[in-house]
Amino acid sequence: MKVALVTGSAQGIGLAIATRLSQDPEYAVALNDVPGKEETLHTIAQGLKCKTLVVPGDVSKEEDVKRMVNRTVEEFGGLDVMVANAGLLQLGSIDTLSQEEFDNVLAVNVRGVFLCYKWAGKQMVSQGRGGRIIAASSMAGKRAAPYASAYSASKFAVRGLTQSAAQEYGKYGITVNAYAPGVIPTEMGTRRLLLPLSLHHSFDPGKLIPQDMIDVLQASRSLTDVKGTPEDVANLVAYLVSDEAKWVTGQTLAIDGGINFD
Repeated sequence: MKVALVTGSAQGIGLAIATRLSQDPEYAVALNDVPGKEETLHTIAQGLKCKTLVVPGDVSKEEDVKRMVNRTVEEFGGLDVMVANAGLLQLGSIDTLSQEEFDNVLAVNVRGVFLCYKWAGKQMVSQGRGGRIIAASSMAGKRAAPYASAYSASKFAVRGLTQSAAQEYGKYGITVNAYAPGVIPTEMGTRRLLLPLSLHHSFDPGKLIPQDMIDVLQASRSLTDVKGTPEDVANLVAYLVSDEAKWVTGQTLAIDGGINFD
């Protein structure tokens, strides 16, 4: 049995990743999100076709991450895959963003990834059987986005953490990679996509946007007429955790319809 822990798995890309991994009969999946989402996580767990565990916790807090990893190991006997997917988006211009808002984004998106890398890595090294560690970057970590300075900075930081961790953990048979999605129709993706419009029009990125508007805007930023979905990102993660990806490490892989080129 292989064991995966997916953070931020109560919705969006994290949910898609947990669902995709659960389709492999080889896997047991631990589901994480912030305290307060336990009921949602338990409902998701009941629908997955594998052994599951709910491990709520705040990824920006070291004791929470340590406890999540330890609880997963206690339940399933080890940890083979860590997906540090949890993230926070705070929009606003540089001259209006508060220090507290900036720090909150980095606490989740950078410190949270660091802590997941640290405690998953320690566990995998102690097991002596290799492993896969994966985190969420973004197309904003390839090319910064306006009005998302904290978010962009955090996603660039994920790339650096990933490269450092890949070099440190490689000798133990552990690969470390990140995925960099383009505009995905999740709440976070929609808010970021529509922010520039909100500065000149009557759109509020925090409110529900008609799906046809999302489709048009998403398609306009892609080189193809195919719209990206959380499941597309989950399929990439499924490859990265597979044996076929054993020689892929230290990479931040764009999955954005050609918005960015490496």
